[in-house]
Amino acid sequence: MTLSRTQVQDLDTMRALAHPLRMRLLGLLRADGPATASDLGRRVGESSGSTSYHLRQLERFGFVEDAPDQPSRRSRVWRAAADVTSWSEELFEGAGGDEVFAAVRAGQLEHLRRSLAAWTRPERGIGASDYLLRLDPDDLDALTAELHDVVARYVGRDGAREVALHVLALPYPREDA
Repeated sequence: MTLSRTQVQDLDTMRALAHPLRMRLLGLLRADGPATASDLGRRVGESSGSTSYHLRQLERFGFVEDAPDQPSRRSRVWRAAADVTSWSEELFEGAGGDEVFAAVRAGQLEHLRRSLAAWTRPERGIGASDYLLRLDPDDLDALTAELHDVVARYVGRDGAREVALHVLALPYPREDA
């Protein structure tokens, strides 16, 4: 399966996505499919007015769109515009970049926290691994692209177990000797 991708090109678009509720709404639309603002509001504990506002902001920047099947003129159903959002590190250079990057990291940490909290016992196929690699930027780009291709082969399968796969390439924090 080919994953559709939104490539963020500017800091204003990234800033629009970096809002914690917006990242969560987009994640829910990607994971569970089309939904109304009211449906999403109930799931995240927000009013339909609040979720509707944030969905319109996501629409303005191309992250969500109307689902093809609209049940009525009074009830708007939203869907994610793409399967994946990506950006380059250059996006965060300059004024405001650190603030936006911190918001993106906070959203990713929250998602990881929720995933780890749901992992309450050992299960077949569910686990964690970590590796220490020494890579130059080109090798890291190639590894990331290969991992993306591997994951794409599994997207869309109708398996019995839903999992969140977190792939993080982070700088290794050396302990002071």
